[in-house]
Amino acid sequence: MLWSLTVRRPTICSRIFERAGIQSIHPYAPPSASVSRSSSFTAATPRNMAAPTTYAFDPPAMPSVAIDGSSSERFPVHRIYCVGRNYSDHVREMGGDPKKSAPTFFTKPPDAVVASGSQIAYPMATSDLHYEVELVVCIGTGGVQIPVENALQHIFGYAVGLDLTRRDLQSMAKDKGLPWDSSKAFDQSAPIGSIRKVACDENASLHEDMARNKIQLRVNGVRKQDAALNQMIWSVPEIIQQLSKQFQLQPGDLIFTGTPAGVGPIVPGDKVLGTVEGLSEVTMELVYDRKMA
Repeated sequence: MLWSLTVRRPTICSRIFERAGIQSIHPYAPPSASVSRSSSFTAATPRNMAAPTTYAFDPPAMPSVAIDGSSSERFPVHRIYCVGRNYSDHVREMGGDPKKSAPTFFTKPPDAVVASGSQIAYPMATSDLHYEVELVVCIGTGGVQIPVENALQHIFGYAVGLDLTRRDLQSMAKDKGLPWDSSKAFDQSAPIGSIRKVACDENASLHEDMARNKIQLRVNGVRKQDAALNQMIWSVPEIIQQLSKQFQLQPGDLIFTGTPAGVGPIVPGDKVLGTVEGLSEVTMELVYDRKMA
């Protein structure tokens, strides 16, 4: 039911609205105005409001990751951080000294994520593509200078990921002291399983339980990597603390926490399975694509 208020002369409020360039219906409106019982005025609309943004072409879709138990809710990816040299045995197999080699941070583009179960084309510019299975930490609350004791409060959940690496390009970059971007940050280089979401009150106990869990990788059913998460040189809280000293962590960030020993090459036709006890697996099949040759 609508009703109207009739006003014989302008009021101070109506003059203020008029000078501000705002059209509004309110209790002091002109005689023709109609007002709903549930609202005294409509939303103000400035005359000089900017037009909606128009893009030169359709922007790409937001990269995202599936969440366990949800068919509609997904985790939007803001940035992908990766930790190198975080398992002693892997540091040794790559020619480093775990007592002297602190973990190295590098990044991948957000759209490098690939859903578990995908076919992935053998990438261009390499003849030595390697697998690396990793625990992935998914950030739900951002921050900077995060203390170790508060780090777990910033975690949305956990997943299993593969850090695919063009090892020949990485070796050349290391020899010349160059960044690792070309060896790590290529298309489809971050396959990832669905995320196990954790509640704040279970994060501490889950973290303690997961530290004892196995992380493994198989190629065509043959086990290639096998370790426990507690073999990481830097723990998950320590990684978050160190990263937040260098970057402002944001909701949607993924942190690949490093890989254990046993990395090696894969070729078209290989099927890869990565697991961490208690989390959804990640799988992929490497295929040949003539365009990438």
